[in-house]
Amino acid sequence: VQLQASGGGLVQAGGSLKLSCAASGLTFSNYAWFRQTPGKEREFVGRIFWNTGSRYYGDYVKGRFTISRNAKNTVYLQMNSLKPEDTGVYYCAGTLRSMTDLDDWSAYEYWGQGTQVTVSS
Repeated sequence: VQLQASGGGLVQAGGSLKLSCAASGLTFSNYAWFRQTPGKEREFVGRIFWNTGSRYYGDYVKGRFTISRNAKNTVYLQMNSLKPEDTGVYYCAGTLRSMTDLDDWSAYEYWGQGTQVTVSS
């Protein structure tokens, strides 16, 4: 079972990036994106329920970020109107669980390796 995240990079404030998370070996019930900056806990960005496509976002990314999926077990994070405070390492995660706090990083058993996003001012 593997989650492979990609798509990070350096972008100016106001720009866009699209992250990808390719899962292999298993289809999870929920996929999520978290981000981490030095000195802070891993922070919920958003998640998608695989079966229905229902999506949920952290308050600070609503209206700017969009999670989507395709039929090949890949999840995307489209990030628009990026701000310097969006800088961090972005991780994708997957879980088979459904009856838990899925906005909390501890709910996820499987993690990708992380991809760095840097937004310059």
